[in-house]
Amino acid sequence: MYRHVRSPACRARERVGNVYDASMHRALLDVERSAVVVIDLQGKLVDMVYRPERVIAATTRLMTLAGIFGRPVVLTEQYPEGLGPTHPDVRATFDGLDVPKRHVTKVAFGCCGEPTFAQALDDVLPRVPVRERQIVVAGIEAHVCVLQTVVELLHAGSEVHVCWECVSGRGEEYYRHALERMRQAGACITNHESVGFEWARTKAHAAFRAMSGLFREGQIV
Repeated sequence: MYRHVRSPACRARERVGNVYDASMHRALLDVERSAVVVIDLQGKLVDMVYRPERVIAATTRLMTLAGIFGRPVVLTEQYPEGLGPTHPDVRATFDGLDVPKRHVTKVAFGCCGEPTFAQALDDVLPRVPVRERQIVVAGIEAHVCVLQTVVELLHAGSEVHVCWECVSGRGEEYYRHALERMRQAGACITNHESVGFEWARTKAHAAFRAMSGLFREGQIV
């Protein structure tokens, strides 16, 4: 007789009364399974968000870390014909990366609503199954495109790590509550320095010296 065997994830949900167990998606980052997604840091939007200078500085440093560790980057733009191109500092850093990378334009707010986004992730992480991927997220706006993307990625089974200083929205309250909602959905709220140290794990990592030099430029606050 056929006997249905429930997966460990299903059994975990049953133990908590079918409530999503957010702790299942909060592992330390594994450099071999990680990719960075930078969402819609475009001219007209960037100027409107809370603390835009911090977002740009932190995101460019996050992408620089991706370059140091050889991690892929996907950059998205929301309706660039109307909202304008990516901020020049972010675009210059992206263009200068010598890692697998993809540029995706979209009209859907959540990146996963654009079919070429899923293909971009497949292209840059070809040997990592969706449910084993760890996606590090930056961008705007926290309560719209970032939030929808994060929830959709979690629903697909990937781990999501949101760098709090690399995201923002129009108004501190929108930004703060969006981070809380993403955390409740199962995302790990982190920062770019934690990302780097988790990728390295040890001072003996070949990228540690370059990372240390980057961080000696000072904390982004």
